[in-house]
Amino acid sequence: MKVFISCDMEGISGITDPTYINPETGSNYQRGRAYMTHDVNAVIEGAIAAGATEILVADSHENLNNIHLEDLHPQARLLRGTPRDHSMMHGLDETYDAVFLIGYHTRHGVPGVLSHTMSRVIKNMYINGQVVGEFGFNAIYAGLYGVPVCLVSGDNLIAEEALGLIPDIQTAIVKYATSRTSAICLSLQESREILQEQASLALQRCKEIVPLTTELPLELKIEFSHYGQAEMAAIVPETVIIPNTTEVTYYAKNQSDMYKTMRAMMNLASSVPFC
Repeated sequence: MKVFISCDMEGISGITDPTYINPETGSNYQRGRAYMTHDVNAVIEGAIAAGATEILVADSHENLNNIHLEDLHPQARLLRGTPRDHSMMHGLDETYDAVFLIGYHTRHGVPGVLSHTMSRVIKNMYINGQVVGEFGFNAIYAGLYGVPVCLVSGDNLIAEEALGLIPDIQTAIVKYATSRTSAICLSLQESREILQEQASLALQRCKEIVPLTTELPLELKIEFSHYGQAEMAAIVPETVIIPNTTEVTYYAKNQSDMYKTMRAMMNLASSVPFC
């Protein structure tokens, strides 16, 4: 069985604040990388125990270059580095049996450890009118290939967000949010056991879990933090600013078009200073 693992960082065991996740300024960043490698290895072990024969791990945080390759489980392959057309989900196609979203976090504007959606410039994203964070966006992307997201790991609140979209998903809770930058964290040994167990169960149940999908074409709407960002994002051909808002819409013909356009809009918007 083929398993695709997208591994973000904010929802990893032991990580509670930006010092663990910022490659340039994070005083705990090297520790965060070790925790990230720990979590993904536990998931790989659980997947192999349940029959996985091919595993691709997509490093999916910041510069996409965080997991320690030298410590990665030898039966997995690692996709690292940037740019990638489909960023966190690059490499996924219809030949995979299951997707695991590891180290994920809640969307912008709601409680959860280090909650946000993709970038500081994005307040909200919508696909066909449904608000989505990174979990929902990537789950729909996978679902349009017919591949179910079978496992999510992170804090207790991303588990709730995921269950609201995919009721049968397995959840591996490695910490319990007490604020946006604090949590009650499980020991690494306990989180390892939970990740292994839930990964095995997820792969065993992958045929029972329905892919999260929606109708084509895909209406992508992004709400930006201020109007200058929306103006810059609307440089992308066929995008439209909704009057008197910071929302920009685009109709995508498929999931690849949706992902690449989202990235283009976000990157253009990120070039605009706040003042």
